Amino acid sequence: MTYCLGIHVRQGILLATDSRTNAGVDYISSYRKLFDFSVPQERALILCTSGNLSITQAVLHALERDLIVNAEANLHTLPTLYDIARYIGNCIRKLQEIDRPWLQKDKIDFQCSFLLGGQVKGEAPGLHMIYSQGNCIKSTPETPFLQIGETKYGKPILDRTLTYESAIEDVAKYALLSIDSTMRSNLSVGPPINLIMYETDSFEIVNKARFYAGDPYLIKMRKHWEVALREAAANMPTIEWNSTAVPDGPDLTDISEP
Repeated sequence: MTYCLGIHVRQGILLATDSRTNAGVDYISSYRKLFDFSVPQERALILCTSGNLSITQAVLHALERDLIVNAEANLHTLPTLYDIARYIGNCIRKLQEIDRPWLQKDKIDFQCSFLLGGQVKGEAPGLHMIYSQGNCIKSTPETPFLQIGETKYGKPILDRTLTYESAIEDVAKYALLSIDSTMRSNLSVGPPINLIMYETDSFEIVNKARFYAGDPYLIKMRKHWEVALREAAANMPTIEWNSTAVPDGPDLTDISEP
């Protein structure tokens, strides 16, 4: 399992991932899931991967191969971010067609998904989620974040804090809190945490970060958040108990025979 998060606000785009791909009593493995395919001053392209590791690695290999051989369609030649998302989707389809029968034979989950964020010169920034079937959706100002993997534990923080007008520096904090909260509740999501932040119209990736288990900032942030939550909960208005609001038991007098 994994947790990948993409956020698109007015000031820019942030993508963040954990690095855990397997977790058990005696076996834990980690792989990088956040990749930068940018061309400075031309296009910013950031990619997150989730799902079957063999499929996602095969897709990445195909994308890199097309760049090396200078294929007509590749990450650096396609004119729009949407075209790039569809191109990645086609790569997913082709590779799944090859491996799916053998994976299904042994009941192995072959699903995968990608997040693509960035900007191609001549158009506005964008954030796309590419499904295992190869199709994609795009974030909007009303829905400024997209998630893949283990999403449920990190979503409430984003729902309560994030808007399209949020400052990009604050967005980085929200993303890190979202991943840390997911790690707290689910062993299958774990460090290192990787973040990449892109500022609109800069066409350059400047801000990158990696946080390992025990990182001083991660510990400081976690402690600050937990203390703030406890204080906020303790300072909530006192519940007004009203015993007449909820009946003691079901009223069976109105139940008629069928």
